[in-house]
Amino acid sequence: MEGQGDNITKHEQLLQHIESLKVGTKISVRKLAKEMGVSEGTAYRAVKEAENLGIVITKERIGTVRVEKKPRNISEQLTFGDVVDIVEGHVLGGAEGLNKHLHKYVIGAMKVDAMIRYIDADSLLIVGNRDDVHSLALEQGAGVLVTGGFGTSREVKALADELDLPVISSRHDTFTVASMINRAIFDRLIKKKIMLVEDIVEGKLRLNTLKISSTVGELRELSQTSGEQRFPVTDEWNRVIGIVGRRDVEDLSEGQSIEKAMVRSPVTAALQTSLASAAQIMMWEGIDFLPIVDRNRKLVGSVTRREVLQSLRDASNQPQLGETFDHLIWNGFADERDEEGRLFFHGFITPQMATDLGTISEGVLSTLMTLSAFKAAKDITGNDYVLDNMSTYFIRPVQIEHSITVMPKLLEISRRTCKLEIEISYMDTIVAKAVLMLQSIDHG
Repeated sequence: MEGQGDNITKHEQLLQHIESLKVGTKISVRKLAKEMGVSEGTAYRAVKEAENLGIVITKERIGTVRVEKKPRNISEQLTFGDVVDIVEGHVLGGAEGLNKHLHKYVIGAMKVDAMIRYIDADSLLIVGNRDDVHSLALEQGAGVLVTGGFGTSREVKALADELDLPVISSRHDTFTVASMINRAIFDRLIKKKIMLVEDIVEGKLRLNTLKISSTVGELRELSQTSGEQRFPVTDEWNRVIGIVGRRDVEDLSEGQSIEKAMVRSPVTAALQTSLASAAQIMMWEGIDFLPIVDRNRKLVGSVTRREVLQSLRDASNQPQLGETFDHLIWNGFADERDEEGRLFFHGFITPQMATDLGTISEGVLSTLMTLSAFKAAKDITGNDYVLDNMSTYFIRPVQIEHSITVMPKLLEISRRTCKLEIEISYMDTIVAKAVLMLQSIDHG
């Protein structure tokens, strides 16, 4: 067993060391490598995985810091403590109220009598060095964010401590902190929208597994009692070593071992894998069962293709939350149909889409063609797709504020794939063209 622990390698030791650090500790790759006697590359990989696990975070102008891991089901509402981290602030008073949620924030750029109408309990007032306004907000049940690096009076600090309402100071100006908070809210909404494998796994009551010594009879009995067709095979340390299903043992007798029939070294995924990624993995590998493992390859759950696709469909029926770059690029485009009922798209090039030369970015053009292909393919088949390959040609430059048309043309379609040609034109002149092959995630 000790030998197995050694084989877990320096990477696991680094992660355990990072987890043991006090919350708030700054982490340096170079220092970590020196302390643990490993290369900087090994230390860097451990830090990146720790970031993926949510136990460290990289903050602008501060660096990588050890933080508490937040639960997956965290609310999209910010707490006052979250605001402190977002605006790189410090607490002047009312620290006991940092765990309270705020439902809105108010910018105090008005006279006091007008401000009262907007301040209510559980809101956050963003304002400069106006002590009278700070007191007013606290009395209304709101927290205070003082911008410009200013402080507040001793009386205000005492009132904040009495009411357990935080008064926070940030060196950033009002516009900057409002933008930072707004971005953080959008990020939370986007993260809440994206479903992960753990959202499925956590809802399962029991995990059915087999050992390499299990017999065909035991497999059939487990299948009959559980209603499942495929099972992960684990070793004595609960690490996944294979997968076996009822079809794999059809020609074997009850007393035979499953060892020869199982698929060894199966494809696996982690709890933090998105459902879309899991669907792509299962599609590309041609599998319908995916064991879920931790970083030591120990089994923590499993998902089937049907479960993944059903969850993706449920998620797609929810309202779109937040603004990703794809959403921002596509916001200015409208769906239209030609005389034959075929879908195409029309929109304007905004200044944000431009390069330093004043022409539209080739990356934006590629995104427009990819998104239009996805929408056109779904319009034809009703399925969701992922991009398999794309050949792109940029023919003429496009200027900002030009009105362009994105025209998808179906070239070939099968149960699993969809091949389209996409043309972007300006005033009937083709400016970009692409041929895309899409893979349906609804078929393996």
